[in-house]
Amino acid sequence: MTGATGYVGSRLVTALLQAGHEVLAATRDPARLARFGWYNDVTVVELDASDAASARAAFAGAGPVDVVYYLVHAIGQPGFRDADHTAAGNVAAATKDANVRRIVYLGGFVPVEPDDGELSEHLTSRAEVAEALTVDGGPELVWLGAAVIFGAGSTSFEMMRYVGDRFPLIPIPKWMNNPIDPISIRDVLHYLVASADAERVPPGAYDIAGPDTTSYRALLKTYARISGRWHTGLPVWGVDTAVASRITAIALPVPDGLAADLVESLDHPMRASGTGLRELVADPPGGLLPTVEAINRSLSNRRPRPVDQLADPHHLADSDPEWAGGDSLRLRRLAAIVTPSIARPGLGLVDVVPGPIAGALRTGLDILITLTPKVHFA
Repeated sequence: MTGATGYVGSRLVTALLQAGHEVLAATRDPARLARFGWYNDVTVVELDASDAASARAAFAGAGPVDVVYYLVHAIGQPGFRDADHTAAGNVAAATKDANVRRIVYLGGFVPVEPDDGELSEHLTSRAEVAEALTVDGGPELVWLGAAVIFGAGSTSFEMMRYVGDRFPLIPIPKWMNNPIDPISIRDVLHYLVASADAERVPPGAYDIAGPDTTSYRALLKTYARISGRWHTGLPVWGVDTAVASRITAIALPVPDGLAADLVESLDHPMRASGTGLRELVADPPGGLLPTVEAINRSLSNRRPRPVDQLADPHHLADSDPEWAGGDSLRLRRLAAIVTPSIARPGLGLVDVVPGPIAGALRTGLDILITLTPKVHFA
């Protein structure tokens, strides 16, 4: 498992262990894995995908490996496209030498005919990674493509949460009405686990999606209704995704580059191509989750727990990014640090603070903390 410390990867480790698989978790910094609840149930492998020698050494020392899950990406970092291509090539070459049978790669949708003839850097990179993972004589590749993934802690969901919570009046450019086929994290994990089985899933590219086609505008309206937030949309013209990505980077607590790269991808329709895996893999019990149910589940628990102890993979894990979970949670975390223990039971009142006010408070505190000079004592 490469990318085991990420949002999908950390939950996939849990799902694979529950399915009875032996999991080797690969990471550049093995010490980082100690904060994950499944740490004692996996074999830790040190692997830096950006270093060809490190990748070869990792597979040489790991013993027999049947399937490699490739969930590595450097999106949000300068030059991520070249970095991702190089990392994928290094891992592909190392898996070929180690006689790995299969690579399962989770990427994004790649529109067949983008409206303007050009894909965003993010979408282009996802396709280039799939190409780099395909080497003559190497492992067979199963490439799963997904658009917006619902689940607390997911970057896509957290961006929607912060926009919905912080802005009662939301500008609506034309591209926010582009169609999107989202999917819940539970269903993503269902397909990823199934993709390890060569008898069920032949090698190839498959777009995976939930049962609903919607748009980013409609998603914000649905989120507002479920979360009890009030907002209205204001149609605007001349605001392309490049401008919106810069505004998002300033207005949201999501890392600047990550938010910007994802927003620019919204310039294209994000529709699944074909039926994905539904003809090969039976739906989860109860069927694929509709949008409303997936958002409800993502908002149904406010207390982060170890990732292997989540009652639902949509819930927030204590190993998810510190900026995830919404402004109310982030305010409670900060207040808990500076509040006497006798007063901490009252921190639950933060949850009733209106979203825009909570966002303004948290943003103000972030700025204050950043600008406050650090005092060092000898």
